[in-house]
Amino acid sequence: MNRLYSPSQSVSGDTITFDNKEQVHHARNVLRLKVNEEVIIFDDKGNEYFCAVEKILPESIIFKVKERKVPINTLSKVKITVACAIPKASHMDDIVDKLTQLGVGAIIPMETERVIVKLDKRKKILRQERWEKIILNASQQSQRNTLAVLEPVKKMEGVLSESAGYDLKLIPALIGDRKPLKEVLGKYKPKNILVLIGPEGDFTVEEVDLAIKSGFIPVTLGDSVLRVETAAVSVAAFIRLYYENS
Repeated sequence: MNRLYSPSQSVSGDTITFDNKEQVHHARNVLRLKVNEEVIIFDDKGNEYFCAVEKILPESIIFKVKERKVPINTLSKVKITVACAIPKASHMDDIVDKLTQLGVGAIIPMETERVIVKLDKRKKILRQERWEKIILNASQQSQRNTLAVLEPVKKMEGVLSESAGYDLKLIPALIGDRKPLKEVLGKYKPKNILVLIGPEGDFTVEEVDLAIKSGFIPVTLGDSVLRVETAAVSVAAFIRLYYENS
């Protein structure tokens, strides 16, 4: 059964209306939905609706709600936020996709000293739009009942200055004194974790020092030097599995 996303403002009583051009195109031309075909729709508040297509109009599609489903929690016991240095090429697309599938609560594209990709204002807007579409598609595919939050591109200093609300803050790095990730996780029972993922070439010494002063704990991910996308996905997956099985 197809699973679709709708903003909560499109839900009115027992009717859900798709009037966004991209939504309508996807439902009509990609999924080829027909009248009376059943689908599951989830909104931005975690609600799920068992619906049937009622009308297919030129610029909108109307769904009839048959049943409001009790949301199934598909996320980790802890909220994981990953602030990831923007890598070269289109690797950030893959990072956003995989982190969404893993149930990460929020993703922050981050600019650090050694980030090679420098985005101007226009490119930031275009990338933001593209990553939001990836989050939507990945959420539908992985049957999440909420969307991951995509924050605007931020400099590392900005991420650090806004990090006070997290129970546990981690910075995997290749330099300095570090503790094994599993050892650190075993000492905490957090509800809200922030992880910083560095760029190709790792964080600078100054950046690590700034993070430590902001309460981040340096950790090691083992002897291998991982690519940005591998590190981001590996950390998120390990944290989720660790706390779900502890």
